[in-house]
Amino acid sequence: MSLRKFISNKTIAALAVIVTVFANTSAFAQEAAAGAATAAVAKPVDMFPIYKSIAFYAMLFLLLCLFIAIVGKAMRVYELTREAQEKSAGINWDTVNGVLFVLFLIVGLYGVYFEYTVHGHMILPDAASEHGQKIDQMFNITLILTTIVFIGTHIVLFSFSYFYKHSGKRKAYYYPHNNALERIWTIVPALVLTVLVLMGFLTWRSIFFKIEDPNHKPLSIEITSQQFAWTIRYPGADGVVGLKNYKLITGVNALGMDFKDKNNLDDQTADELVIPVNKPVRLILTSKDVLHSFYMPHFRIQLNTVPGMTSYFEFTPTITTADMQTKVNDPAFKFLFYCSKICGSGHYNMQKVVRVVSQAEYDAWVIKQPKIINNDLRKAFNLPIVPEAAAPAASAPADSTAKPAKDSAAVAMNKPALKK
Repeated sequence: MSLRKFISNKTIAALAVIVTVFANTSAFAQEAAAGAATAAVAKPVDMFPIYKSIAFYAMLFLLLCLFIAIVGKAMRVYELTREAQEKSAGINWDTVNGVLFVLFLIVGLYGVYFEYTVHGHMILPDAASEHGQKIDQMFNITLILTTIVFIGTHIVLFSFSYFYKHSGKRKAYYYPHNNALERIWTIVPALVLTVLVLMGFLTWRSIFFKIEDPNHKPLSIEITSQQFAWTIRYPGADGVVGLKNYKLITGVNALGMDFKDKNNLDDQTADELVIPVNKPVRLILTSKDVLHSFYMPHFRIQLNTVPGMTSYFEFTPTITTADMQTKVNDPAFKFLFYCSKICGSGHYNMQKVVRVVSQAEYDAWVIKQPKIINNDLRKAFNLPIVPEAAAPAASAPADSTAKPAKDSAAVAMNKPALKK
């Protein structure tokens, strides 16, 4: 009896397809090599290693499946031969299945160990904010509990399959119902989940519902999203971010700031988000066009920016950029904030640097940032024009890089507005 008779037509067809594909791939590789040799005179070409391609591993997987199919057919031939010769079965498949379950258990447990020891080191470092530490604590508790349950249930599952494999020596016991067991696996998970939900609720409430301390007011910073950029606005010396209205948005007034509100006259713009360590920061998040998502992973902050709606998030940074560089042993480390909502073709480019510094460094940095108001905006809102020599050197908020000169906005606020 030949092996060919026991290999199905589908198996032979699959083998033929694989051989044909490899033959075509080989021919294509030869042609590519010949072309590369011809072009090498003008410019060297780096050939992409075949083992880095998806097709290579797809072919390996198909070959493995084909190998297993052939081995299975050969073993089936062996069994049919013994059956034809009226001999006892040569392979106890019940034992094979039981052993395979044990092997899968061992491999699976090693996979869990690998994930914790290898990929576990690839997660974010410790949170750089007060509320982030609480979120990390919740995450770790949940991870530990679910890991214990995962490992325990799989040990029971695979061990049960091994010890109670069919042997022909005992009958299966019909065990339809057990009230005590059902109470245990209902009440215990319910209690655990209740504790986790309460922890999440209390943490969420402590983050979003804060009682403002008048002696320790947060630094308000407005961040506006648009395709595909962020605009950062600081409140200026008065500490108050001025009002704005989307109806006032023009080519000159990109944010739609209402300069009739005196709080806008000293507002500043910056190309990076600089915040003092251990001081509460209140983010004012808005969007000019579509839905975006403000995301600061190291601070455990993620909040959507919605057109027509203002969102707020208050947090306190606890680790400076310099300290985090030492902590992760990377002198080039930078905090960043991103857009985590796919908002168009330029979504990947929506990121800015976040620097956490000391209060003294922040104070020295912020006074150098340009004010948003300029003479074009003053004309638009009938405000006194400042002479060019004394006017603050500020451009549009989204692209401002100029340095401020001495400003007379405070004087202008006390002068009567010019009439058209």
